[in-house]
Amino acid sequence: MNWTRVLVGGIVAGIVTWVADFVMHGMLLGETYKRYDQVFSQTPANPMSFLAIAVVVGIFVAVLFAKSRASWGAGWKGGATFGLFLGLAAFFGNFYFPLVLDGFPYYLGWCWGGIGLIDAVLAGAVLGAVVPRE
Repeated sequence: MNWTRVLVGGIVAGIVTWVADFVMHGMLLGETYKRYDQVFSQTPANPMSFLAIAVVVGIFVAVLFAKSRASWGAGWKGGATFGLFLGLAAFFGNFYFPLVLDGFPYYLGWCWGGIGLIDAVLAGAVLGAVVPRE
């Protein structure tokens, strides 16, 4: 396993998902979050905190991808397939929020699941392009 490529891939995948989340959560769902101010009442966090977390998660996903790299097709398509399965595995975890957060709309569980799926496919495609099959 080429650790340099794994780390670079994880960092780039984290940055890509951070930008995608900014667009999807900040721009597309921003007005929705304002309508549910009783649920989303925290003070806004520093965007760099989200970047740091996205990079750390990206590195962990990159290690998982590299360890299972032989199971996935070559190039970005193989990585996107990995991301699809990873995203589907995590998709339904988003339905936990309507059960435990008072006022959390059920449809946001679907939105967050879809966003997580898109993030995982994007991260997988990046990793597939950066981490070669050995």
